[in-house]
Amino acid sequence: MLGSGGFGQTYLAEDTQMPSRRICVIKQLKAITDNPDIYKIVRDRFQRESVTLEALSKDNGLVPELYASFCEDNEFYLVQEWIDGKDLHDLVSTEGCLAEAKVVS
Repeated sequence: MLGSGGFGQTYLAEDTQMPSRRICVIKQLKAITDNPDIYKIVRDRFQRESVTLEALSKDNGLVPELYASFCEDNEFYLVQEWIDGKDLHDLVSTEGCLAEAKVVS
């Protein structure tokens, strides 16, 4: 587990279905309702967000590539490219406020 919050958990995983056995991130997003009408809205939004994320991540280099998205047992999953490095919180904690040029790079 890489982290957790109000909407779910994030895991580091190995893609055993690919010959490269690439390392990836799995984001498990929990549905927060038992109401079927609300669940349908959440599912539809998840699907739209997946389409947007796929488009944004294609050949971008700044957004982790989306490998897969699916729903199982009323929970939603995104499988994305693993980018090794510090997260923004850690970077700001160690370096303080960042200059605009550093943020852009």
